[in-house]
Amino acid sequence: MALYPFSALLARMKYITRWSLMHCARTETLSEHTADTALLAHTLCLVARDVLGQTGVRPEAVAVAALYHDAPEILTGDMPTPVKYKNERLRDAYKTLEAQSARAMAQLAPPALRPAMENWLTAGSLSEEEHALLKAADRLSALIKCLEETQGGNKEFAAALAQQKKALQGMACPAADYFMDHMLPCYALTLDELTQVR
Repeated sequence: MALYPFSALLARMKYITRWSLMHCARTETLSEHTADTALLAHTLCLVARDVLGQTGVRPEAVAVAALYHDAPEILTGDMPTPVKYKNERLRDAYKTLEAQSARAMAQLAPPALRPAMENWLTAGSLSEEEHALLKAADRLSALIKCLEETQGGNKEFAAALAQQKKALQGMACPAADYFMDHMLPCYALTLDELTQVR
């Protein structure tokens, strides 16, 4: 009987810790980040389509791609951003490693599923516009983590918070701008305040 460890490998995302170079008040796993990014990606796509009138955006497809967007880190680990983007050679080498990891992971699925899984792992079916929304959601997830840490008194994340805000603004993504104006401020509210906002 053939065994296909693809799903069991994905389940290991919960063991990978993010922000390894930072002191965190609360540890964030790759699983948490993935779920947050998928929810944010779906929301950004809905904003793009239903608020801003962008056509051709598929919220469900982008949300599924978001669920897989960092899965290669199961094999590569979470490379800290300052290292990953230190220079062009490192960035390109890491992108190559991620692509190789995605292909290797897809081979662990049943043969009939391998093309689809590789496609999701590489976001191969997304349009350029959808891919930009996924990248913005990924960045928003990082921004929200920085916001939560700084609101909890962790000054370690102050510079990262400013960097994430600047990077998001530089993406020129109207849906992300809308989110930052109308939705991001709510992350500073208490549960009671959140349920009373109209």
